[in-house]
Amino acid sequence: MTQYIGNPDFRHASWPCTGVLLTNLGTPDAPDTKAVRRYLAEFLSDPRVIEVSKPLWWLLLHGVILRIRPGRSAEAYRKIWTPAGSPLLATLGKQAVALKKEISRKCPGPVFVEYAMRYGQPSIASGLEKLRGANADRLLVLPLYPQYSATTTGSTFDAVADVLKTWRRLPELRFITHYHDDPGYIKALAESIEAHWQHNPRGEKLLFSFHGLPKQYFAAGDPYHCECHKTARLVAEALNLKEQQWQVTFQSRFGPRAWLQPYTDETLKKLAKGGTKNIDVVCPGFSADCLETLEEINIRYREVFLRAGGNNFSYIPALNDQARHIDALAKLVLKHCQGWPETAPDYNREWVNAEIELRNRRAQKMKDNEAARE
Repeated sequence: MTQYIGNPDFRHASWPCTGVLLTNLGTPDAPDTKAVRRYLAEFLSDPRVIEVSKPLWWLLLHGVILRIRPGRSAEAYRKIWTPAGSPLLATLGKQAVALKKEISRKCPGPVFVEYAMRYGQPSIASGLEKLRGANADRLLVLPLYPQYSATTTGSTFDAVADVLKTWRRLPELRFITHYHDDPGYIKALAESIEAHWQHNPRGEKLLFSFHGLPKQYFAAGDPYHCECHKTARLVAEALNLKEQQWQVTFQSRFGPRAWLQPYTDETLKKLAKGGTKNIDVVCPGFSADCLETLEEINIRYREVFLRAGGNNFSYIPALNDQARHIDALAKLVLKHCQGWPETAPDYNREWVNAEIELRNRRAQKMKDNEAARE
């Protein structure tokens, strides 16, 4: 018999609110082989991420990959680990705090914000449970992947659904699948790049590097490739860049299969050998700096460019918890929460308090009547 999670300690004095779950991909608990192996095992076991025969992949994953890759990845994580721990997790926490503050400033009613990782800790289950504990009767999930992919956004939906299907009482649910062309997001990116150029020499070319995706996923209908190109085009237009001044590339390929091209590392090498001496790189698919930006781009790919003959490699940081980014996210949340009481201009706290009091009196009266009948 299935046991559904309920709330037997429900109090009539509680009032429903809106909850926002902010999510990102994930991170190991520590930059060591054991923690990285545990993290990679969860990540690479997701059928949304690896679409191959399960038995064959299980043998390859546990027989080869998890014996070799964790040590290499742990070494890479150690290069970017901070006293606060994982840069991605630390930034996600800051983003959640800043977003809650900004939403509270813009909303008349209570909106709770929690954060979670698709893989690793804090888990999506724990984030949702905190919102359930806050009596969030309305739930908005915001995966921090501007461009949709089944491997990221789709996987997040799966994880949220797996948790919610165990609850007795379901919240009203809304899910932001992408925001690759959201005006606030594009404006924040453009302003961040301009701010970088104000303090750093501007390169001859701006490279928009996005996380790669197996080419077969694109051929199967995943819109990620198109959304990456649209993001880059809109930002380039906002910066008034000419066609030859910017380019889209893809990084972080894994395995022998063909991935989306052109590849970032090969493009950097080709540009340097072709005479481009100064390059700027931005990664608009990452809402926060992480292993792929701090180690792969800013360390390894920097070295690739300089060794090939380049002179200056300038990485433009992710939006992280910049005020312009938080403002864009807050507006995005409010846009998707339209019609919910807490975000409505006419939300009346005094009326809510009066209703809570009335509800308490009714509940107490029913309790008294039941006691009298007994």
